[in-house]
Amino acid sequence: MYLEKINGPQDIKSFNEEQRKALAQEMREAMLKRASVHGGHFGPDFGIVECVIALHTVFDSPKDKFVFDISHQAYPHKMLTGRKDAYLYAEHYDDVSGYTNPEESEHDMFNVGHTSTSISLATGLAKARDLKGDKENIIAVIGDGSMSGGEALEGLDTAGEMDSNLIIVFNDNDQSIAEVHGGMYKGFRELRETKGQSERNLFKAMGLEYRFVEAGNDTEALIAAFSEVKDIDHPVVIHIVTQKGKGYKLAEENKEDWHWHMPFDIETGEARQEMVDPYAEQTAATFLRLAREDEKFIAISAATPSSMGLTQERRRALGKHYLDVGIAEEQAVAMASGLARNGAHPVFGDFSSFFQRTYDQLSQDVCVNNNPATFLVFWASMYGMNDVTHLGFYDIPMMSNIPNLVYLAPTSPEEYQAMLDWAIPQEKYPVAIRVPHAMVGSSKRPVRESYDELNKYEVVKDGSHVAIIGLGNFYNLAEETAAKLKEQGIEATLINPLFITGQDKELLEKLKANHELVVTLEDGVLDGGFGEKIARFYSADKMKVLNFGLSKNFYDRYDYEALAKENHLTAAQVAEDILANL
Repeated sequence: MYLEKINGPQDIKSFNEEQRKALAQEMREAMLKRASVHGGHFGPDFGIVECVIALHTVFDSPKDKFVFDISHQAYPHKMLTGRKDAYLYAEHYDDVSGYTNPEESEHDMFNVGHTSTSISLATGLAKARDLKGDKENIIAVIGDGSMSGGEALEGLDTAGEMDSNLIIVFNDNDQSIAEVHGGMYKGFRELRETKGQSERNLFKAMGLEYRFVEAGNDTEALIAAFSEVKDIDHPVVIHIVTQKGKGYKLAEENKEDWHWHMPFDIETGEARQEMVDPYAEQTAATFLRLAREDEKFIAISAATPSSMGLTQERRRALGKHYLDVGIAEEQAVAMASGLARNGAHPVFGDFSSFFQRTYDQLSQDVCVNNNPATFLVFWASMYGMNDVTHLGFYDIPMMSNIPNLVYLAPTSPEEYQAMLDWAIPQEKYPVAIRVPHAMVGSSKRPVRESYDELNKYEVVKDGSHVAIIGLGNFYNLAEETAAKLKEQGIEATLINPLFITGQDKELLEKLKANHELVVTLEDGVLDGGFGEKIARFYSADKMKVLNFGLSKNFYDRYDYEALAKENHLTAAQVAEDILANL
């Protein structure tokens, strides 16, 4: 084996063509075995193996600096930069993250997990180099799917005006997570079909030199192309055509399903454990019904249709009632505002972490104009994605403090359905719904049909001394805590607040009569969160308030239960803290 002896890029500099071919095969075999056991990003990494080998053959990392967009191409890069054990040996599979990470290696410039950033980051590295009078190469690697994000175009625009070394490797496999969407892809297709000769050339239009490599999975062709531009004195784009999922037939034939994959059987491709989000399935079923019943309904995706359970078949069934804007969350939110303004009933759904990119559009384009679009925030939970770049529990401080936005927190599938059925056709308010995590199950409690009476909480159970307000995902924790208190002879009041965005002042005032402690539980960070709204209400009163949630930190690949205990988010701990404060 070659791979097991590689401790850094210098170890492949002297390889010949046959050795590089063997290395590429070994890398794919290692990634395949690891993915079958561990899961993770699949198609992007398999498609860029030859490119990464060529980059590390020609350039001199870490002196020459690589920036990988989203880090979806990071596995081969990590294998050649001293971290091959994490891909060869099962006991080391968790030694590295799924993304580039400077804490792991000097060969990684940034901890990156969101799309369309590499060119912008690279322009910064290049300008800093020039200010210092240094001479290293700066290389940005970006996929065609990432080009649909506005920041990528902003980065290209800046790069086009620079007059020093900047190399942009455009990895074109005609695929995003799902299929690509947007007018620019017509131009990319023409460039592929004309071997780079089409006059419809985005990169030249931005003022950049352009070169085309049709054989993007041919290491030797790439070495030749990269050698020609090494130490170049101006920005250049190298457009390479690759095959996503190359080397594993199932991934080549079904690119969307194999963008990221759960552990699977190598022979059959069958997942060892299915990952089905019941709330995504419920959302998709609702959309399909609305497409039949409401001519003005439209579902919007920003290249993540799976977040809403929208398989290829379901997307086809939605027809004109479905729109994918590409990896452009800002466009999705602003477009939803325009749709609502002109009488449509738009719904945009995405993972919580990606809503961070839409703050300005939510505030300015939607809420200042009070346009009644609906937004579905998925995996907004400490029990969702746990990579530091994909944390989903910062949405409450961000979204609940935007004026005019009604942010709802359902506590069951029944309540989620009622909120969907109310929010989408109504034409009064911008509404966001914090979609429950998969762990939140059904409830026999009756649910409201209308949420027009804003900030009206639901008292599920009357008690005294202690009132527990359990928000959304953590309503179950509130119930469990109340049960623990009952064992100690305390009948707590149990409240489902429903609304994240405001205070039920009448109810909170009423609690003063026979309660001495109000407790809030939220599946998110405490700073700027829901609990602080309640604490503020009682700030000039003798009422004690305990807020339970997460401390403000960037957590990375944490253990869910350990983090819960660290932040006193188990029923036993909450009950103990309550008893200590009575």
